[in-house]
Amino acid sequence: MELNTPAPDFVLPDLGQKRHRLSNYHGKIAVVNFWSAECPWSEQSDSEIRMYSEAWKGRVFVLRVASNAHETDSMLQDAAQARNLDLILKDSAAQVADLYEAQTTPHCFVVDENGILRYRGAFDDRTFRNQTASRRYLREAVDALLLGRLPDVQETMPYGCTIVRAGQS
Repeated sequence: MELNTPAPDFVLPDLGQKRHRLSNYHGKIAVVNFWSAECPWSEQSDSEIRMYSEAWKGRVFVLRVASNAHETDSMLQDAAQARNLDLILKDSAAQVADLYEAQTTPHCFVVDENGILRYRGAFDDRTFRNQTASRRYLREAVDALLLGRLPDVQETMPYGCTIVRAGQS
């Protein structure tokens, strides 16, 4: 999957079984965030994304994609409720994670209003050794697109918890 080309479309159900298609969000910026109920890195990014969403005021949709094979609907619902998250999409067979070559949670992909992939990678520049962020790549990418320009940084290495696919332990 190449940057600055159309993002692969997908359809996934939310926790209430309503189906969501990425292309239905054209006209807005979409953040496809591979997410986990159990990953502390995902939990940290959730609270920051909630703050960003207030500033983005409906111009950006965040699609959290839960791709871990072992995370049950109950686990997803409990985490969503505890973190005050409104939309979790289920990808338990990791088909969308495979399509996007997502490896970790979080692993962020930013799609512009025209459906073009403009950023992929880490939420910020934290690492396992350096746990204080100095760059917030996701926010920078979205803010640049909101200003009508391309992100300065379009790709970074993601970090976090490995997405557990079926057959992995």
